[in-house]
Amino acid sequence: MGAYILRRLLLIIPTLFGIMVINFVLTQFVPGGPIEQIIANMEGQGDVFESISGGGSETFDGGGESDYIGSRGLPPEFIEQLEKEFGFDKPAHIRFFQMMWNYIRFDFGESYFRSISVVDLVLEKMPVSISLGLWSTLLAFIISIPLGIRKAVRDGSTFDTWTSGVLVAAYAIPGFLFAIILLVLFAGGSYWQIFPLRGLTSDNWSDLSWPMKIVDYFWHLALPLAASMVSAFTFSTLLTKNSFLDEISKQYVVTARAKGLSESRVLYGHVFRNAMLIVIAGFPAAFIGIFFGGSLIIETIFSLDGLGRLGFEAAVARDYPVIFGTLFAFGLIGLLVGIISDLMYVFVDPRIDFEKREV
Repeated sequence: MGAYILRRLLLIIPTLFGIMVINFVLTQFVPGGPIEQIIANMEGQGDVFESISGGGSETFDGGGESDYIGSRGLPPEFIEQLEKEFGFDKPAHIRFFQMMWNYIRFDFGESYFRSISVVDLVLEKMPVSISLGLWSTLLAFIISIPLGIRKAVRDGSTFDTWTSGVLVAAYAIPGFLFAIILLVLFAGGSYWQIFPLRGLTSDNWSDLSWPMKIVDYFWHLALPLAASMVSAFTFSTLLTKNSFLDEISKQYVVTARAKGLSESRVLYGHVFRNAMLIVIAGFPAAFIGIFFGGSLIIETIFSLDGLGRLGFEAAVARDYPVIFGTLFAFGLIGLLVGIISDLMYVFVDPRIDFEKREV
């Protein structure tokens, strides 16, 4: 197992390098850049995209060129100074390798527009995204696994039919729409003021006792968690049910029942370990999906300042240190989570061996 883990860890290096190369190259063809953003604001244009849509054909390719729309009316010396300050006076490939050398040493630089290091900025926003991603995934699996098992055992029953209808309806509702419905119903929109409208904790959180801090924390998270876990919960339930149905029909289950084993012993002593493999394999993907992909809209609706909003704002402002720094860190986390997923396979079923066997 050690050799397999070592191979997977070594594979992270070219994979992560490829991710960074592709995204860095793509940014060279995207109109607008941090210098254009600064100049557009200085000239009162408000946003660089207004300049780009104004009919000009020149674009900034990130390679140090200064004769683009945003530079009109400003001294060339000032543009050159900005380019040097941001590092755009160097060729693109030089900037890329310098960036990667810094990232290897976990030096992610400083945000162009916030005067704060990327690491400190990410750590500042991390609690919100971890709260949403971790608790949404855990709650989705804690509820969906028992429900999926019960649906498999009672397949075709009235319980299975009406719960399937509820799951299909839940899956069909977009997360952002469900979040708005929750706000309207339970956050003082038009009906009940039960849950807070924004934030992760109350203003007086530091003055509360530890038990009340926990209560306050989950009180603020209740609606965002419900909105973010609805799709993952539905998918996990159906996945668990189908996995158990597939295992229940196999010969070893029939043999176990013929030997006189109780239904619970058959279900949880034999079927559970095999059926849960595919469910466990989906756990890291579900966490990563909620943690990275589904947080932006939820954070915006519930006024939570997390990594989703940070990434969106950095992309709009062309804050390259934040964009590439978070991309590198999150890509590394995603690849490590994939290895953890394989280790969970072995934990659930020790018979699985990822080592390459010699014939």
